[in-house]
Amino acid sequence: MNQVNLLAALFVVLILGFWEAFVRIMAVPVFILPPPSSIFTIALTQAPLILPHAAITFTEIIMGICLALCTAIPLAIVMFAKPALEKALAPFLVASQAIPVFALAPLLVVWLGYGIASKVFMAWIIIFFPICVSLLEGLKSCDPEFRVLFRLMGASFFKTLTLLYWPWALPRFFAGLKVGVTVATIGAVIGEWVGAQQGLGFLMIQSNARLQVGLVFAAILWLTAMGLTMWWLVGFLERKIIKWK
Repeated sequence: MNQVNLLAALFVVLILGFWEAFVRIMAVPVFILPPPSSIFTIALTQAPLILPHAAITFTEIIMGICLALCTAIPLAIVMFAKPALEKALAPFLVASQAIPVFALAPLLVVWLGYGIASKVFMAWIIIFFPICVSLLEGLKSCDPEFRVLFRLMGASFFKTLTLLYWPWALPRFFAGLKVGVTVATIGAVIGEWVGAQQGLGFLMIQSNARLQVGLVFAAILWLTAMGLTMWWLVGFLERKIIKWK
């Protein structure tokens, strides 16, 4: 374990230790704020209850990520190839993020129903923007001298894209993808809060109504684990694909 990871682990332990001590010393009721030890215990002992809901939420997130990749990558490339199109679409891209997701969630449930579609679409809305913008900026950041070199060699746009622009943009693309996968849980959970019959968001709402705050925190813990796992997987793929970093 390197020094950075050691410091991060120490910081987490200190926060959890302070939380545990504060709750114990102040005798805070568990239905207000349970101690970390109780949350970890509930997360493990209630795993048979939590895991089916976690699987649903994870499926929604993965489908949202796949949909975002299938739409953000082609759109970023098209906007890069046609700057006029970028200027025309930029206000709509910004507006898609300026509108609060809580305002869209009820409408998506009405339009797409209480099933998985509305949650996937909600996750897509949140994931799409950072991937698209990061890739577009990565493509635009390519060194002009290399562009001229490829043009002088008679390379087509497609060949230049695959051999120059795409490799050049990969670091920024993965940076945007890291942001996207870590916030993907927000869209799925908000969709489940508004209307769902399963998923971690649904479990949190039901548990909160019954004052089972420990179970709510346990669901949050599982969501955090999912987000960290996806962030780590994207980082792993980045290290494997980008050899020159």
